[in-house]
This record gives sequence, structure tokens and C-alpha cells, in this order.
Amino acid sequence: MKILSRSTIRDAQTVDYIDSSAGAGHKVLRNTYMLLSMTLLFSALTAGASIAFALPNPGIIITLVGYFGLLFLTTKLRNSSWGIASVFALTGFMGFTLGPIISHYLAMQGGSGIVMGAMGMTGIIFMGLSAYVLVSKRDFNFIGGFLMIGMLVAFVASLGAIFFQIPALSLTISAVMVLLMSGMILFETSNIIRGGETNYIMATVSLYITIFNLFTSLLHLLGFIDKE
Repeated sequence: MKILSRSTIRDAQTVDYIDSSAGAGHKVLRNTYMLLSMTLLFSALTAGASIAFALPNPGIIITLVGYFGLLFLTTKLRNSSWGIASVFALTGFMGFTLGPIISHYLAMQGGSGIVMGAMGMTGIIFMGLSAYVLVSKRDFNFIGGFLMIGMLVAFVASLGAIFFQIPALSLTISAVMVLLMSGMILFETSNIIRGGETNYIMATVSLYITIFNLFTSLLHLLGFIDKE
């Protein structure tokens, strides 16, 4: 009769815990991707309506108040069915604010190519980096602190670029944001798989905001390149 040591039993329990966490993480990821696809579609519809009716840009103040207000509401409701409605309200509002931005680029010469190019690149980057995390199973949680600091600096700098009208700074921020958002895709996907984020509503919000920022940053960069 083979006697198992205490360390062997502990190692086996650790493996079981890791396997169960990974299984739960993949379930959260599936739910997240399902809700994310629906919110992206809904956001596209509200952006399309905003373009069709030529709605004006709501401005930085209304955008920030609406965004942070709906984000706070979603966070409070994340464990209830009302959280899903709040997610759609948030993403629909962000689509509404995106409409005038897209209209601006569509009015440029070759604007449709710029918008489609930014959309295609956003999809490729998101799917490529997400697939890399899923296949490699690497843990990217170690870059979380760096990304949070980078996002904070970029946010403050972007406000400065808006209020002081500094095109060069705005362009630099867009380039940095593409790198930061790429890192966020790696971090957030890894965090979901490894059980760091167990709420698919909040995971959806995080990935949606990442995709939104990635798309608008690429839109700005491609628009600038096309003008040159």
C-alpha cells in the first residue's frame, strides 16, 4: 500500500484548485465575450444613429459625467440583473459620443478608408492578443501596475491636450494609448482566465473600454497619416 506524504497531498490539492480556477475563468470569459459582442453591436447601432441624425458632439464635460456616472452605476449593480441593463446604457452612451467623432473622419477625403482601417486594425489586435493569451497561458498580471500608472498619466495628458489645443501632444498620446490598450488586452484576458476577475459584467466593461480607446486612438493616428 502506497502512503502519500503530506506535501504530495498538498500539491495535489493545489493542482485541483488551479484547474477549478481555470475552468471558472474560462466560463467567465465565455460569458464576457458573449455580452461584449452584444454591447459592441449595440454601441455600433447608437453610433450609427448619431451619425445618421448628425447629432452634435456632447462635449468633454457631458461625456465625462455620463461615462463616470454610468460606470459607477454599473459597478453598483454588477451583481444583479440590472447590471446588464446598465452595461448597455453605458456602451450605448459611448456609442452616441463616438458618432460625431466618426462623422468627422468620414467627412475627410478617404474618410471611409480611415474608419474601416481603424476598425479592422482594432479587431485584429484584439483577437490576436486575446488568442495569444489563451494559447500561451502566460500570466500577464505583472504588468497591471505599469498599465494603471500609464493610463493615469495618459488621461491627464489628454485633458491637457484638449484644453490647450496641442496637436503634437494629442498625437503622441494616441500612439501611447495604442500600446497601453494592447497591454490592457493581455492583462485583462489573463486576469479573467486566472480568476482575478470573476464578474463577467465588469470584465465586459473593462474590455469594451479598452476596445473603445484602441479604436479612437487608431482613428486619430490613421487620420493624421492620411492628411500628410
